[in-house]
Amino acid sequence: MARRAQRRRPAAPAGIAQTEPCPCGLGQPYGECCRPAHQGHAPATAEALMRSRYAAFVLDDAAYVLGSWHPDTRPESVEPDPALRWTGLDVLEASGGGLFDAEGVVEFRAHYRDGGKPGDMHERSRFVRHDGQWVYWGPILTNQTLANI
Repeated sequence: MARRAQRRRPAAPAGIAQTEPCPCGLGQPYGECCRPAHQGHAPATAEALMRSRYAAFVLDDAAYVLGSWHPDTRPESVEPDPALRWTGLDVLEASGGGLFDAEGVVEFRAHYRDGGKPGDMHERSRFVRHDGQWVYWGPILTNQTLANI
């Protein structure tokens, strides 16, 4: 009988213990919240994927950020900014993105400190299923968003 190759599961990223609160803001321990996604277990909803991506940004886990991005819109790389620290997440609205949906939208506000100065990023993100799993497609651009670019 042929043996199945086991995929090696990475350890928790440096800087956070499994028992610490997850950076995504749900109030659950990291080991029960976003860590399974970071180890290869696909999030069940678009919102769960968005939260796990935020936690990956907090943990400077560029491999997860890129791996959870749709291949048609994914950049070549993402480089963590050492002066930027993500400090909190507010999910403002989620629509679609459930177990039986093909698309979903999550609107959120992510708070950060950049060189010690506070700021926030507001985005409406589109998520789609790709190969049966939720992936980030990109921001939903509006006329207001385009005026700020």
